[in-house]
Amino acid sequence: MDYWKIASVVFFAIYICSQVSFVSGLECYVCSNQTGNTEKCLNTIKTCDPGEDVCFSEIRWGSQPYFSQGALKQYYVSKKCMSKHMCQKLRKKYTPYCTHIWYEDWTCSECCQGDRCNYFVISGSSRVSVFTLGGILMALPLWRIVF
Repeated sequence: MDYWKIASVVFFAIYICSQVSFVSGLECYVCSNQTGNTEKCLNTIKTCDPGEDVCFSEIRWGSQPYFSQGALKQYYVSKKCMSKHMCQKLRKKYTPYCTHIWYEDWTCSECCQGDRCNYFVISGSSRVSVFTLGGILMALPLWRIVF
């Protein structure tokens, strides 16, 4: 008879454990307005708060804190945890300004799901824009030689 008591306790314990969720929070890389995807952006990890179900990455090209004639332009990278709804809202806002034109200020953003999925900064550009930007960057050293 003791056998049935032990078996029912074990069965009950297994049932309870199968009903409890042991899910831990999403982990994302976090940084703010860094001048590249290095150091802080690759070494700082945060466990997201409840309701933050995606990792957000943003890359901006421009001058800080505001545009001025002749100001140095560079990349600025930001990463954080965010709700999927908010991330989609920001992507929709920035999509028209994700041009990759080197003489204009632009912003691109990405949302991804999965632990630390925002390690790389993906600019959300089309293939043509990437090749155009790459061609411009490769041609810059040649310009110095010619001029």
